Amino acid sequence: MKKEIKYLLFKDLIKGLSITLKNFFKTPVTVQYPKEKVKLYPSFRGRHALVRDPLTGDAKCVACLKCQQVCPSRCIDINYTTDLETGARKLISYKIEALRCIYCGYCEEVCPVGAIVLTEWFEYSSRNKEALIFDKEALLKNWDEFIHSYPEKVYTNKYWNLKGIPESNKSALKREGIYVKIKD
Repeated sequence: MKKEIKYLLFKDLIKGLSITLKNFFKTPVTVQYPKEKVKLYPSFRGRHALVRDPLTGDAKCVACLKCQQVCPSRCIDINYTTDLETGARKLISYKIEALRCIYCGYCEEVCPVGAIVLTEWFEYSSRNKEALIFDKEALLKNWDEFIHSYPEKVYTNKYWNLKGIPESNKSALKREGIYVKIKD
């Protein structure tokens, strides 16, 4: 019995050392981060941003509260007022706690007007919690910073028009396609 245990432990040790020896002569896969940039995958979701409407200059959010309801981590907080004459909602405040967010992307998938985006921006960090709680102004600023470096003239998000959903099940805006014109 003791002989079998020693044999198994020795066998595992030899197997582990052989894997180490095999990988010892391969080229390293470590990225030297500040000098080399990481390749982003198409499904990457980064810093939050509220899309700025090019016509009004304010957020495109219509305060439908769908993003707040669908968020599994409950990190979105929205306040709004209702216009008594038209019944339309007006966004007062929009707050996201990035530390609680799990970056699932449900908020941008469910938004009927394409107002919230998880950008491809990943280089943000902070030493205090308050800097990672984004209010409406900070989210609009995040959008401006992201779009300033965006190479195309028109921005469309891959999660605004999901593949595999029949056109009849999409809202009117999503049937037309949601595009944000950036540059002339």
